[in-house]
Amino acid sequence: MSVFEPKSEEECAAIILEGDSFEIQGGGSRAVGRFDGNSRNILSTKGMSGIVDYEPAEMVMIAKAGTPVSEIEKALKKGGQRMIFEPLDYSGLLGNKSKSTIGGLIATNASGPRRFVAGAARDSFLGVRFVNGKGDIIKAGGRVMKNVTGLDLVKLLAGSWGTLAPMTEVTFKVVPQVETEATLVLLGLSDEKAAQAMAAAMATSCEITGASHFPVNVASSFKEFGDNSVTLLRLEGFKKSVKLRIENLQKALSSFGEQLILNDKQTKAIWADIRDVKPFADSTNTPVWRVSVAPMTGYKVVAELGAENAFYDWQGGLVWLRMDAAPEADKVRAAISKLGGGHATLVRASAEQRLSTEVFQPENEAVAAISKRIREQFDPMGKFYTGRMD
Repeated sequence: MSVFEPKSEEECAAIILEGDSFEIQGGGSRAVGRFDGNSRNILSTKGMSGIVDYEPAEMVMIAKAGTPVSEIEKALKKGGQRMIFEPLDYSGLLGNKSKSTIGGLIATNASGPRRFVAGAARDSFLGVRFVNGKGDIIKAGGRVMKNVTGLDLVKLLAGSWGTLAPMTEVTFKVVPQVETEATLVLLGLSDEKAAQAMAAAMATSCEITGASHFPVNVASSFKEFGDNSVTLLRLEGFKKSVKLRIENLQKALSSFGEQLILNDKQTKAIWADIRDVKPFADSTNTPVWRVSVAPMTGYKVVAELGAENAFYDWQGGLVWLRMDAAPEADKVRAAISKLGGGHATLVRASAEQRLSTEVFQPENEAVAAISKRIREQFDPMGKFYTGRMD
């Protein structure tokens, strides 16, 4: 196995033409698939780094794919802006110190707590340059949102987990920072009652931008709440607006019991922990699933499994589920299917478990046929590893 870190698109193209099997990586902070590290070469984009163009007034940034996300966020903060999809960082959960890159972020569609109201990472993705499996350098999309074929390629690459082609440059839209944030916390609710409370909150005009619930045993990782389950509802915006809206939200949810409010500093801290799955960042390889279902179905999936370690984001539609020992993929996916369908990705497990488990949600026959045709167009010689069972 060799590790290649090209410094340019041309060098990347030459490496692809000369080689025959690659795992595409950014910084390596989201190495989730069935990577055995033995038979394939690593093609890393982190050698292609740097912000190419950023004018805050245009609310668009262009950066090379290997640019660290920390560098992106530093530049955006200086410009008074942010990435609205609130990108999560897997490094704590996976126990590595690798630096997340903007290309890896887009390739994994890494969307945080705001995703259920603000869209996913792919929805901010406007343009891309990449190298296909034939060594061709291709540009798609641009600086504005257009409903054209080029944009379709952009959307295909977002969330492809590096299975279609290595991106070399990305263009994405950004938004202004908010003046303040606050969180209304409801204490002591069951999973079912919390789902009802989050649904009630979303039905108000209070403009909720985060809705998460932690059962008692997982909420214990947040010492400030004592021996309680906690349901968190975030609001953002101008100070006067947030103050008025959170007062209205308190009244609307008064029937759900005890409440407290987190200030701007506390809100930023706890939602960063939620975003990065801090309750399960325990320096182990205990299997962790990322399950996406309908908002009112999440708690039912957990109940069906009899799971004791889970918490909910996206108004209950995203379930982070930690298993006791084995991944039990068949059991997890059977529960999801029984309750209406969804997706389950095995984000963390031991190397042995990942090699014997279908990490990504299995595709049905029709979708698999479409995926196969897409891969053949991007990578006709099959040089890029798909991360799925052979």
